[in-house]
Amino acid sequence: QVQLVESGGGLVQPGGSLRLSCAASGAGLNFNYMGWFRQAPGKRRELVARANKYGLTLYLDSVEGRFTISRDNAKKMLYLQMNSLRPDDTAVYYCNTIPPEEGYWGQGTQVTVSS
Repeated sequence: QVQLVESGGGLVQPGGSLRLSCAASGAGLNFNYMGWFRQAPGKRRELVARANKYGLTLYLDSVEGRFTISRDNAKKMLYLQMNSLRPDDTAVYYCNTIPPEEGYWGQGTQVTVSS
């Protein structure tokens, strides 16, 4: 059974950086596409960034140039480097396959951008 565990969130000032990590257990990161999602209070969950196993990436327009997704299939890890953070990046961030599997959603990691 696949389990995805996110970590690395926290409170950061506008303009700051965070690096999120997603550890997969129960299976390797053999899925072609993996992605980072986020859900802000009162809003729908949205796809922020995705990467396939060959390194092809795609980003939400609002994070393009600020966020970088990467994966280490051998270590079963997915990462999201977030720079130049803004208050509207505040959300709970999750990793999952694409398309997402309902049973794979973890607890997420809270990112709060505030001065």
